[in-house]
Amino acid sequence: MFIDEAKIRVRAGDGGNGCMAFRREKFVPRGGPSGGDGGHGGNIVLESSERHNTLVYFRFNPEHKAERGEHGMGSNCTGRDGRDLVLRVPVGAVLFDDDTGELVHDFTRPDERIVIARGGRGGRGNQHFATPTHQAPREHELGRPGEERRYRIELRVLADVGLVGYPNVGKSTLISRISAARPKIADYPFTTLEPNLGVVTVGEAPYEESYVVADIPGLIEGAHLGAGLGTQFLRHIERTRILVHLVDVSDASGRPDPVEDFRVILRELANFGHGLEGKPMMVVASKADVASPEKLKRLEAMAKRRKLPFHAISAVTGLGIDKLKYAIGERVHELRAESAAERAVG
Repeated sequence: MFIDEAKIRVRAGDGGNGCMAFRREKFVPRGGPSGGDGGHGGNIVLESSERHNTLVYFRFNPEHKAERGEHGMGSNCTGRDGRDLVLRVPVGAVLFDDDTGELVHDFTRPDERIVIARGGRGGRGNQHFATPTHQAPREHELGRPGEERRYRIELRVLADVGLVGYPNVGKSTLISRISAARPKIADYPFTTLEPNLGVVTVGEAPYEESYVVADIPGLIEGAHLGAGLGTQFLRHIERTRILVHLVDVSDASGRPDPVEDFRVILRELANFGHGLEGKPMMVVASKADVASPEKLKRLEAMAKRRKLPFHAISAVTGLGIDKLKYAIGERVHELRAESAAERAVG
């Protein structure tokens, strides 16, 4: 089950209470106060992990509580601190404060750890309140309560390339041809119900490179208003470096104008926001083996006007697949180099 959003409620452990005790020992008539401190409550920690790829655990376990600290004891014994509770999320998870909507942390690398709720401090025992004029104090402190917070977690997959387009344009078939991914493929709309990832390798060892492709469920006009599957999965291409827009140029699509298909999807990307429509893009004419020559010509002319790279492919026959695969690899390599240069300057 693919779950890409969850809300959680967390509470760190309370601090243990300080102890009120007096030293009572033979031949020690004035032993004095000996109450130990309470232990600190456990923190709640969020950690990114490459071994997790969904938020399903949080969907069915929304509440989490860390261990409280033990109370102080006599003979100046301090209570044990509560154990931290470590919750693991997939790399690519984004944490928001559910009350304010504020971004708390973006987990872009494995093994990142942040404390999302701090445990309460343990109370002081009566040993701390002794003074020369108050030698038998009965004061002691209660432990402080741990923090209680509510968060929203979103999962945004980490991919270099995002495949977008109408349902049934051949996105799933393409990703199955260029990678080892095996998504469900069928001849009805919305076959893809969740994002699929595939790793594509280009070149030969020791100079081979790889990039990750995300196959996103198809969009239709009005998706930003909830039509079809809506835009709920577009967050998964926010991190991509390049978008590959597949357009069906066959007569079987039932849509007469491939250029209008392109514009519709571009409008849906713009309505979603986050700058998706401004990402580097390639235009791919899908199902070229059964293409309408007029549709293919119009789409190619449009791509030329917009100065977008254009490729015609057939995922069924293999026409143009290798050329497209290497062209995407070259563009991803260029964008990675530009990103690295910007980080070096920054």
